[in-house]
Amino acid sequence: MAHIADFDPDDVGLDNGNYFGMPFTPDEADLVLISAPWEVTASYGGGAAYAPDAIIEASTQLDFYEAFAPDEWKRGIATAEIDYSIQDLNMVLRDDARRVMEHLEHGGKTTDESVRRKIERINNASADINARLYTQAAEWLDRGKIVGMVGGDHSTPYGLIQAVSQRFPQTGILHFDAHCDLREAYEGFRFSHASIMYNVLHDLPGVSGLVQVGVRDYCSAEARRAAEDPRVTLFSDRRLCEKRFSGSSWTQICTEIAERLPEQVYISFDIDALQPQYCPGTGTPVPGGLDFNEAVHLIECVAGTGRRIVGFDLSEVAPSKESQWDANVGARMLWKLCVTTLKTNSNANGNRL
Repeated sequence: MAHIADFDPDDVGLDNGNYFGMPFTPDEADLVLISAPWEVTASYGGGAAYAPDAIIEASTQLDFYEAFAPDEWKRGIATAEIDYSIQDLNMVLRDDARRVMEHLEHGGKTTDESVRRKIERINNASADINARLYTQAAEWLDRGKIVGMVGGDHSTPYGLIQAVSQRFPQTGILHFDAHCDLREAYEGFRFSHASIMYNVLHDLPGVSGLVQVGVRDYCSAEARRAAEDPRVTLFSDRRLCEKRFSGSSWTQICTEIAERLPEQVYISFDIDALQPQYCPGTGTPVPGGLDFNEAVHLIECVAGTGRRIVGFDLSEVAPSKESQWDANVGARMLWKLCVTTLKTNSNANGNRL
């Protein structure tokens, strides 16, 4: 592997198996990216299990100059070894999940014997994957690293959020998504992608609050949970549009969102928070949503308030055989998350906090 002294950021991107072709090992880097090629409970479109490899490939095409956080990448962005046994198990259980979904779509129930054992098998496997990803994240955090995750569907960050919130109590989550993800055991799946934030609020006391941005497709039960739980602040797509249509600038809105967050922030970024033109392959695209630059501006505004980003994930990027666009956008959002996170973990002298 190339050393930083031999690495030219303005040269051709390196195809070395690392995100962005970076020359750092995890031991050398301040930030370590772990990967979760898992999407068993994806309930509509698929493909997110292949996002890590696709984003790694697309990410070598980026240029590294970042005006908001120049040279932060030099502190190191490393790629942890990907556990492809997760992807192998995903391929086995995905068929079981599809059979469950088809059964329910035809009027069946989750308690019917024909699907009950499949649901149990998937729930047990999902809990095991969460535990494995928790262990991996915890090991890097305990070695003083910042940890980010590339999914996979949006069920995958549970273990990372658990590990981060244990080490940084009173962490607030800034949740970009087209969906609330506040369903309880959606379709019988305890760790469904549609249940990630329900599980986080229910299970993880280290999470002090949840600020959701861009949501525009959710059920009445989720609306009630968001309204009744004082830990949840919902900046729905409709609410954001009403503010803009009434004359508020996006910077004013971003400032209002940032004010609802505590000093320590975890960012959970489901790519379908963006307008579908940026993520046409994602599992459940929804009209409306954020422009790419609006999302980046919000992240930078949060960083600009002095808040510290203590971890993040990027999920639901679904690469296509026909186009590299989804992976291309995903790689660029991942870059923004990485360098902004690094910047918020520096003191005035550029040293690690």
